[in-house]
Amino acid sequence: MTDKMKAATYKEFGGAEKIEIKTVDIPEIKEGEVLVKIKAAGVNPVDAFVREGYLKEYLPYEFPIIPGWDMAGTIEKRGFSARRFEIGDAVYAYARRPIVQHGTFAEYIVIPESYLAAKPESISFEEAAGIPLVGLTAYQSLFDAGKLQKGQTVLILGGSGGVGSLGIQLAKAEGATVIAVASEKNHAFMKELGADHTIDYKGQDVGGATKKIAPDGVDLIFDCASGDTLKQSLSALKSSGKLVSIVDQGQDLDSSIDFQYVFVEPNSSQLDKLREYTEAGQMKVYVSNTYNLEQTAEALNQIQTLHTKGKIVIVP
Repeated sequence: MTDKMKAATYKEFGGAEKIEIKTVDIPEIKEGEVLVKIKAAGVNPVDAFVREGYLKEYLPYEFPIIPGWDMAGTIEKRGFSARRFEIGDAVYAYARRPIVQHGTFAEYIVIPESYLAAKPESISFEEAAGIPLVGLTAYQSLFDAGKLQKGQTVLILGGSGGVGSLGIQLAKAEGATVIAVASEKNHAFMKELGADHTIDYKGQDVGGATKKIAPDGVDLIFDCASGDTLKQSLSALKSSGKLVSIVDQGQDLDSSIDFQYVFVEPNSSQLDKLREYTEAGQMKVYVSNTYNLEQTAEALNQIQTLHTKGKIVIVP
């Protein structure tokens, strides 16, 4: 097979104009690694933030960078001792490595097989590529950090976005009551996903509206939106409740609040759990648009609007 591939790359931080589509070398496959032919790569707001240089103090990097952390594809080649999967197996992964360099907006990726999980069989590669980052973020926020349990009530801020929409479904799958916040035009969508109650953040106090639904307050606030919506919602948090955010790092919060910031970590055993939810019909990903590799800049511009419904994916 070829030792070259097409990839979206950039060699300095900045706007979407820094993205170039180039033919580059496929990295060498080392021990425990596999070569995956990428069938689809999920696009996330963090991909644009990384390209802008906003996370350069937190995440080590090496130019040129191929952006993208989400992918679904098939095993093409296996390195020494990489035997969990067979050639041709369909897999998916959250492919963020310790150094930001080799991402998923490309025809191939070389990755340790420990990052991979079997792709859910019941959905397309495009849908599967939309799951890893948002699915793991929702799972780790609700269950690892938030300790959400059956019978509890969760308030999800930004419920119609990529992370929020999977958060609704995972919380419902585990028997929680879900109150989801987004603009009114997305209320039917959130109800379809399983939200028990919906709140419009415009023109009313979110905390007050939540207390009308749950007079005793909520056990968990899962914040995917921050800003005024978060500030207003705090009045609805039980004194024993927990706040988990993927946006706010807590500097502006009252120190008495039980708070945790979550930055998602790769976890293939949790991807196996997400596959089980998907195959049981308890979780689905809505893909609103697909782009080809040449349209990477356009896809990143779209995700930066922060008004994408569901997921967008790149199909190399």
